[in-house]
Amino acid sequence: MATLGQIIFTSMIILILVFASLIILILGLAFSGSSSEVMSRDLAPVANLGEDELLSCFLQTESGQSAIRQVSVTWTKADTQGVVYRYEDGAPDLVDQNSQFRGRTQLFPEDLATGNASLLIRSVRRNDEGEYTCRISSSAGQGRVQIHLRTAAFSFPTFTLSDCVLAAGARSWFPKPNVTWLDSDGEVLQGDTNFSEGSGGIYSVHSSLTPVNVSSSYIFRIENDLVASVSRATVTDSGVSVSSYFTPFSAASSLLLPSRLSFMSSFLVPLIFIFD
Repeated sequence: MATLGQIIFTSMIILILVFASLIILILGLAFSGSSSEVMSRDLAPVANLGEDELLSCFLQTESGQSAIRQVSVTWTKADTQGVVYRYEDGAPDLVDQNSQFRGRTQLFPEDLATGNASLLIRSVRRNDEGEYTCRISSSAGQGRVQIHLRTAAFSFPTFTLSDCVLAAGARSWFPKPNVTWLDSDGEVLQGDTNFSEGSGGIYSVHSSLTPVNVSSSYIFRIENDLVASVSRATVTDSGVSVSSYFTPFSAASSLLLPSRLSFMSSFLVPLIFIFD
């Protein structure tokens, strides 16, 4: 016949085993739930006014997972009534779509099976700027990510060369930018710059540098708080050879980032021009 001490000891062992099983079950559920996550390639994109912008959002799942089913996607914007876009039961559901986005937004249904719920906004306007939330629910998991869209106007400059004067002009910038000329060693040069304000507060930039030398290179930088255009202009006997790229400031990661992370980065868009 078991003693009282043996009964207590056995009961404690049973309780410990029960609690251990519960902990293992809870951890298993937690890890299985974290096998998928809603992410974005850019948490703070800069959209060029008047152009289309793609807001990245997708469900990252374990490799080798089969096609995602029963996908529901909802895009909303802070301080905005209604939805930006909703997709449910295999079709768009735009009954309560905000009028600001009517006819200007779309998803790509053929990509939803792979978890891609990125939103295309056509002809970006200033009032499109703000905090967007992308929510995904599917057979493979669910979650959300927040994306802060910023708007600006920016354009590459064009160059002309005449009588040792190198002139640069860019047709649209907002907010109003600063302009800097540098030599190939990074020393600041004195240029002559003028701004013209057009409709909607969009600025055009006109700047010149003199004198310039054949076979020498000059850096022309236009920048505001959101984006910079950097051009390297090389003066030749036949004209000007130019390479240019844009650099958005404080853009969130160019890698695949979960919503809880944020990094500083930039992207480069190189272009090559030859001007006579």
